This record gives sequence, C-alpha cells and structure tokens, in this order.
Amino acid sequence: MKIGFAVPVSGPWATRDNMRRIATRAERLGYHELWTFQRLLYPVGHAMGSTYRSVHDPVVTLSYLAGVTESIRLGVAVVNAFEPPALVAKQLATLQEVSGGRVSFGLGLGWLREEFEAMGIGFEKRGRRGEEFVEVLRKCWTDDVVRHEGEFYRIQASHMDPKPSPVPPILLGGGAEVALRRAGRLADGWVSASREDLAGIAERIYIVKAAARDAGRDPGALRFVCRGVTRVTEAVDGPPLSGPYEKIRQDVADLEARGVTEVFHDLNFDPEIVTAAPEEAMRRAEAALEALAP
Repeated sequence: MKIGFAVPVSGPWATRDNMRRIATRAERLGYHELWTFQRLLYPVGHAMGSTYRSVHDPVVTLSYLAGVTESIRLGVAVVNAFEPPALVAKQLATLQEVSGGRVSFGLGLGWLREEFEAMGIGFEKRGRRGEEFVEVLRKCWTDDVVRHEGEFYRIQASHMDPKPSPVPPILLGGGAEVALRRAGRLADGWVSASREDLAGIAERIYIVKAAARDAGRDPGALRFVCRGVTRVTEAVDGPPLSGPYEKIRQDVADLEARGVTEVFHDLNFDPEIVTAAPEEAMRRAEAALEALAP
C-alpha cells in the first residue's frame, strides 16, 4: 500500500507557505504522492459545502510544489472534462518536464452544470466526451503528428512538442458501473471520489478489473487510488478513515485487503480544517502528517 497526502488547496489554510510546509515535510516523511483537486466555481446559494467554497487551481499548485520538492510524486484527482484536452496535454507535459517525471493525472466527467456553462461546454454526453478526452491526451503525448477528428474535438495535423517523458498515468474517476468499466477499458487506474462508500469499494474495484480483462488488458497493472476523506476524532465507531490514529491506520490496512493500492489522506474535506484559522488547521494537519506517515 502506498500512502499519499493532499496539500492544502481549500479554505483559509491553503496558503503558499502552508502548501510548501506540507509538501516538503511529506517528502521527508516518505509519503508517496502529493494530491490536489479541482473546483472551478461555487454557485451562490449552493449546498455543496465549505470544502468547495474557495479552491486553488490544481495544476498551478502542483507546478509550484514541483519546484520545492525533489522526489515525491504529484497527483491531481481530478481535472474535469470541461477543460480542453489539448491545453491540458500541454500543461501536463510541461509539468512532467519541470517535475522530473513525477505526475499522475486524474480525469473526471464533472457533476456541476454551472462549471460547464462557464467554460462554454455542453453538460450532456459527458461519458463520450471523457472517452474522447483520453484519446486526445494520448495522441498529443505520443504521436509525432497529432491528428484528431471526433465528436467533440478537432485537431488539424500538428506537432505538439515536447512530449512528456514518461507519459503520465491517467486515472479515471466515477462510481457508476459504466464509469468503472470505462476506467478498466481505457485508463491506467481508477480514483475514488470524496463521497465514495468505502465499505463497498471492493465491488467497484472488481468491476474495473473485469472490464480490463474483457478488453484484453492486465488488471494487475492498474492503480486503485482511494481519496481518503480523513478526519481525526476520538470516536472509534465512525466511518472508515475517521477516528483516532490507530483506527485510521487499521482502516488503511483494511482498504489494502479490499484491493486498494494507494490511499491519500485528504484533510481538505474535513469541515473543521477548511473553516479553522490557518494556524489551527496547520497544527492539526502536521500532527496527522506525522502520525499517519508510511
């Protein structure tokens, strides 16, 4: 099991200095990967919660962290499919270069209609759009001459260089069966959502692996990444990854037994962290970073 940690990207504690402190300390403690997520906007009056009220751009954040770290991997879970894939391909190729090849890319279909409207992208047919997005990414990253004529995207014969080396792994999100099967057919792995019912995660992993086998792919080569919505409390009867440190570490072991290959602890989804004064949030986060280290 590989253990990662999400950097501060949401709320008052998400400052440049705090991002650097968490990232560099996580690297020293032996964490496998740093993680970010995307939220473009927060519609006035929406009930999605405090985590999404103020969120930094994930790729820009990782670009900054690439310059203050040396070896820890850099992941985004996820960028949503309202982004233009050719631009994302260029950004990630550059990030792969400046980071020394440490990038993992997670792609989601998105669920907030207002974000698609703000980007001028249709909200419907997101599944087909996501599949074509992956196709365009891989062409941009591997083809000497990139050509694409699809339902959603068109690229005339062009060079898109430099190519990333190595090509970043693509993880797909989504919890519906069609999304899970898509991950098995097309991606290098699957990443769970913040709302994932971790008690049933083995069933989702089974579906992804079955789809990989059906597509003639090796399911053993896939990554299964769990966004660990981690909350440190005194209660021992809470959901997975919530409670005292000893319980959280046991929950991680249980997830490994269910087929998860990687867990990253994400405190951005703890309302008490993202609404706290930055100093208090960091005090709690650094204690967790130390206690939950690999």
